[in-house]
Amino acid sequence: MRQAEISRNTLETRITVRLNLDGTGQGRFVTGVPFLDHMLDQIARHGLIDLDIEAQGDLHIDAHHTVEDVGITLGKALAQAWGDKQGLTRYGHAYVPLDEALSRVVIDLSGRPGLCMDVEFTRASIGDLDTQLIPEFFQGLVNHAGMTLHIDNLKGKNAHHQAETIFKAFGRALRMAVTPDARMAGTMPSTKGVL
Repeated sequence: MRQAEISRNTLETRITVRLNLDGTGQGRFVTGVPFLDHMLDQIARHGLIDLDIEAQGDLHIDAHHTVEDVGITLGKALAQAWGDKQGLTRYGHAYVPLDEALSRVVIDLSGRPGLCMDVEFTRASIGDLDTQLIPEFFQGLVNHAGMTLHIDNLKGKNAHHQAETIFKAFGRALRMAVTPDARMAGTMPSTKGVL
């Protein structure tokens, strides 16, 4: 079973992430940041990952620590759930539209953290979420999952649509990358022999 449960407790946040890579897209999210919950639901639903995230953070200051630490904890849980990555597809990509917005996400479960994000949000905030925190979420995730992640918003005028296409595309690309490839069974998808 490709499952994980990770807790992260600091003076700023207390977070627990439970996930199942072989789920059906069920999600439960209680972060105190409603728009973040909505975006996490996109990852679960479109990634077909069962995902349960509870977070308590210092929201009286702002959402920065909560959003970043949810990304960190989710990255750790993903890394634990996929293990040594033998037999996985490794790479994933997706284009997702939503009305006028279109985003592309490309993933490599390389073992090397790297984020290239080219997004110019048309608003500074979406609901209760500062759009500057979206890159912080993904940076925390890639640093602790050990993945290379490229995110490009190709078109978009509505910031909500821009964000939603990014998170949906991330879910779809992740689903592709973590899918076992029967032809790779028992082997590492790398000429190095390790990821």
